Amino acid sequence: MVIKTDIVHINSDLNGREEAVMTADQFNKWNKFTGKNAMHIRLLTEELICMVHDIMEGFIGNLWLESEYTEDGVRCKLCLSAQCAASLEQEKRLLAASSSGQNENARGILGKIREAMRLSMQYHNDVPNEYGSPDSWYGKGLVTKAVSGEKEVNQNLWSLGTYRSSLEESRNTPSEELDELKRSIIGKLADDVKVWITNDTTEVIIEKFIVVEKA
Repeated sequence: MVIKTDIVHINSDLNGREEAVMTADQFNKWNKFTGKNAMHIRLLTEELICMVHDIMEGFIGNLWLESEYTEDGVRCKLCLSAQCAASLEQEKRLLAASSSGQNENARGILGKIREAMRLSMQYHNDVPNEYGSPDSWYGKGLVTKAVSGEKEVNQNLWSLGTYRSSLEESRNTPSEELDELKRSIIGKLADDVKVWITNDTTEVIIEKFIVVEKA
């Protein structure tokens, strides 16, 4: 059984933030989460809200939470979706930001997830080579899929779990990138964060599995 909250509309100026936090608190009550588990859900919701801030002028996202019960615990999803379409003026601003050479938006793990969402909204399936390169932070997070027995990079799906594994497996990973991941709230608490494009929509989903003690 899947429990899903009502959808909360949240803007780039953070209008709707209080309602989103209240929705997270209600979600905790529905699932009888208390203590550390409830705090983690609330913190992750606040991190998801922060992704929306200043991503694009006039941005409106839909935020909701889902829980699915399994034999071992509760699989929680914190979801944010937005239409990919941008006005011509917004497109110019996004392009200017991405071509500056010094992309301040991609600093920190939360900044990287926000930037992954921005890139998918701007470029859809045609992310520039400097981002899609296997050596870039964006390229390190792209998920591979098996096609005819061979691995193929899915340009439509960026995953924090894949990014984390790439850093841990590489011998050439700068220490500051690993430290950045360790210090991040979302890097510590989330099992995974996925950013992908479905039709004309960009979605961000934070996944968190909560173990429920059996009576």
